[in-house]
Amino acid sequence: MTTCHLACIALLLAALAAPAAAGSYPVDGKWGQSASTEKAPIDCGKLRVIAFNGNQRTDSKGGVPAYRNRTVQTTGAGQFRVVDEFTTGQIGNAKMNYTLRAVDADTLEMTMEKGGTLRLRKCK
Repeated sequence: MTTCHLACIALLLAALAAPAAAGSYPVDGKWGQSASTEKAPIDCGKLRVIAFNGNQRTDSKGGVPAYRNRTVQTTGAGQFRVVDEFTTGQIGNAKMNYTLRAVDADTLEMTMEKGGTLRLRKCK
């Protein structure tokens, strides 16, 4: 084998060993859980708030406070298949799958893979 072949193999192995880059969420900002049908941002003061920021998501009242995005895949107009990962004191590198759908500019729906849908409104 030539040195060029060895260098190429070394680069390939290094690329395969590197962690995959996380995706970014297709939305950002703070969103409050609400059944409101208003067409404007709402006051999220006392609501459960889910915040999307780059490749991180936090949940003010969920069972897990913070998630990191693994992948986002477009499945239709304004609809995305999302895989997040999280770690707690008792669980390591767990995954959560859900569909994120933009109903309109101020409304999102998160439909969990194992049932349940959260309706979220953009916070003021």
